Amino acid sequence: MGQGDIPWSQMARDSVLLRAVSHWREDSEVWLSGSFDRLPETVRVNPLRADRDWTEDWLEGIGSKRIAWFSEPGSAWELPFERGSAGGEVKQVLNALHETGRLTRQEASSMLPVLALGARPGHVVLDMCASPGSKTTQIAEHLGNSGLVLANEVVNSRVNMLVTNVQRHGSRPIAVIHHDGRHLPRVPESGFDRILVDAPCTGSGTTRKNPDVWGRWLPSGGRSLHDLQVALLSKASALLKPGGRIVYSTCSLDPVEDEAVVAEVLRSSDSMSLLPTSPLLVGVSGEQGRAEWPVLDDEGMSSEEEVSESMLPPKEEGIVEQLARCMRVWNDSIGGGGFFLAVLEKSSDAPSHPVPDNVSLLDSEDIKPDAANSPQSLSESLSSSVESAWGVLPDDLWVRGKRLLLSTPEARVVWESERSRRGGRIRVPGGRWRPLRVMHLGLNAAMLRDGEVERLVAGAVHVLGPHLPGASCEVDGALIDTLLEEGGAPVEDGVPGDIKGGLILIDSGNGDCLPVWIGERISLMLGSSERLLLALQRGLTFNQNDG
Repeated sequence: MGQGDIPWSQMARDSVLLRAVSHWREDSEVWLSGSFDRLPETVRVNPLRADRDWTEDWLEGIGSKRIAWFSEPGSAWELPFERGSAGGEVKQVLNALHETGRLTRQEASSMLPVLALGARPGHVVLDMCASPGSKTTQIAEHLGNSGLVLANEVVNSRVNMLVTNVQRHGSRPIAVIHHDGRHLPRVPESGFDRILVDAPCTGSGTTRKNPDVWGRWLPSGGRSLHDLQVALLSKASALLKPGGRIVYSTCSLDPVEDEAVVAEVLRSSDSMSLLPTSPLLVGVSGEQGRAEWPVLDDEGMSSEEEVSESMLPPKEEGIVEQLARCMRVWNDSIGGGGFFLAVLEKSSDAPSHPVPDNVSLLDSEDIKPDAANSPQSLSESLSSSVESAWGVLPDDLWVRGKRLLLSTPEARVVWESERSRRGGRIRVPGGRWRPLRVMHLGLNAAMLRDGEVERLVAGAVHVLGPHLPGASCEVDGALIDTLLEEGGAPVEDGVPGDIKGGLILIDSGNGDCLPVWIGERISLMLGSSERLLLALQRGLTFNQNDG
């Protein structure tokens, strides 16, 4: 039922949104028929996990179908049930796969912007409006173990959600930052290779996920967001490297939030142009962008109401021609949510960020240090302690409080880079994050106690475990099986007697890694979700409720 016990179907037929769509499509009834049923569950498989094939086999085994238009890296799947309706063992395993970062629940059309972005290993990327983080983690999958994506969020509560989701995914190349996207500092000063602006919008394309949109959507909502959307895309254009690419996307169908925003940015920047979106999304059925649309009142009717010039169809012939390169994906054409995408490129000969004359360089002593809770480079003493514990000092380690973090070379490049103040007249040495407010960096790798490594974090075992000779030990697969089934084992079962504390056990047969704590017994240090999945992969029985 809908609001006030009115059926959703009746609310949809009486909605302002349906009347608005009738101005954008001649066959609005066809759109309505594809915009009402609840969405199927769709997921994205993490290609950075070594057991990706097992995850895909499991999905196929429960009747899931690959989404044909989704391109590598990884894969995307439509499950044989509606969102949130899995039950029994399927629900248990699906939740475990999500919680351990092997897959991410994500609406299918929401995967399109990152595919169009074309991020590659080594790129430095900005995700300007990142929470809840599904697109951020998708970008990270394109980067692999190099590059960096700065995932920005302005709202405090959504920052926490973003950090939780990127930690779940366990990616090295993500840094979470906390800024108003309109006022992001220029760090790195050289600019970004790729920028995603998945802008705040009215969500008119999300009726299958959020049926309350039928009752609350109004054209005035889009007009109220238009200036913010323009400001975000304009800022992104200023932060982009020459030759770089921006994807501007919304889950709105309203041209005021879509083509009008893009047109205004093209109008204000000679160095920006639109790339054709369709060739970047092969197999996706979409409609080219439009250059005409009416002003609508809050009844969904054409109106003579005066609105800002930037909300009206463009008059410039060059912009009109370019808008056809955008793509609007209607709900009924993709069998999911509606989406709008525009791909902008900065010309390779665009002027770089100018450096004025009479520049002065600040001394490090004159600069306020990073916040105490920011990720920091390891001190010599901590580096020595880590190397002593692990037998090797991995590259790209950071410390934040009592945690060791593992990131990428590009994170250090950004940290070490110079930046400027007052229009570039004052140069600020690197070796700091400021003015960026960094809330999280990379993969949680280990816990510290009194300045020494206490134990490797379970989520990092599959990444670091095989490469730490001082913190690992090869054992027979039978011991691994016992630990997964029972949660513990006697110390004499295959572990050298002089070892105490945290240790990584490596199956001498297939390389599976388990974190354990060795005291009077060997205790498995693994969450129930990870334990369940490893047990299933090894053909063992394990009741997650007993873990």
